[in-house]
Amino acid sequence: MVHHNTGINIFMNIVGGKWKCLILYFVSQKSIRTKEFYELIPGITQKVLTDQLKQLERDGLVRREVFNEVPPKVEYSLTELGRSFVPVLNTMCAWGNEYAVLKDINSNGQICCKHNKNLSL
Repeated sequence: MVHHNTGINIFMNIVGGKWKCLILYFVSQKSIRTKEFYELIPGITQKVLTDQLKQLERDGLVRREVFNEVPPKVEYSLTELGRSFVPVLNTMCAWGNEYAVLKDINSNGQICCKHNKNLSL
């Protein structure tokens, strides 16, 4: 199999998959504790969430901050590189909302594309 180092391949390696864009969407709204992800993303398993967060952290999009408390508190937020992905998230959200209208899909309302201005670069 030939591997091409094209922009789309790099993009898909970094944010492809079932959960990464959704994780980035929620983290783009505010810093999130691990426990909150389970409320925001029903159906994601602990192993998958942990793996996805580690990959996003390794790739420089997400920052993991551990607070020295009992019990331990961990929060995730976007890095500067992660904030540069917000316009891509906005475009994906807008396209998904337009597609839902075109195909008459009940999207339970348009919940995206409302990021804090200080998150966009």
